[in-house]
Amino acid sequence: MTKRPPFQSLGCAECRNHEALGFDFTMAFQPIFNVRTHAAFAYEALVRGVNGESAGSILGLVNDSNRYRFDQACRVKAIEEAARLGLLDIPDCLLSINFLPNAVYRPETCIRATLEAARLTHFPPERLMFEVTEGEKVVDPEHLKSIFVEYERQGFITAVDDFGAGYSGLNLLAMFQPQVLKIDMALTRGIDQDSVKQAIVEGIILVARRLDILVIAEGVETREESSTLLGMGIELMQGYLYARPEVGHLPAGCFDLG
Repeated sequence: MTKRPPFQSLGCAECRNHEALGFDFTMAFQPIFNVRTHAAFAYEALVRGVNGESAGSILGLVNDSNRYRFDQACRVKAIEEAARLGLLDIPDCLLSINFLPNAVYRPETCIRATLEAARLTHFPPERLMFEVTEGEKVVDPEHLKSIFVEYERQGFITAVDDFGAGYSGLNLLAMFQPQVLKIDMALTRGIDQDSVKQAIVEGIILVARRLDILVIAEGVETREESSTLLGMGIELMQGYLYARPEVGHLPAGCFDLG
């Protein structure tokens, strides 16, 4: 008989047990919009403290001893909160969840809590998008590739967050191709006035098109940035220009931008 890793006994009830974590948290939601159709493409779940504490204050409590439990609890909390707030009533809208690649031991077994939460809330797997940030140094790239392969096999959408400002960049993309790339705000901020950023983003767009990867621009804060990105062919955008993350409901966003 194959010996299971110790944490495989954790189930959905355990993933909801915030006392075991030693701290509680909730989720804020920020939309990703198609700025051409004015439709919500997805809502990203972003961790927050229950009293409004920042994501950084919560993530600062995560360490090697609770990383796996925290990652699992975030997935369950995001799905349950999104379902409670009515995301499923928005046609074709996705729920985007960040995950910690160094916390997932075996994706085919560690995905159980996610699938169970989706089943209990009637959340179709194909409406779940999992983002891994390029800003977190991946200890084992082959392991991350196996996670993406398994997630796509389960019907989930895979995404690389903060692309262009992390550890691996194009080397990561050469190893495996997610379905979505989110261009980091360091490249989109002030892009309307920066020809170097424009050239870099144009290159990313060209590569993404050749690989059939969808592109999202993050951190969009001005009309000029939005107009420039749209002119370059990016229709999916996320940023304070449209809506800030909010706890307790799904912000509708603003498109009356003149």
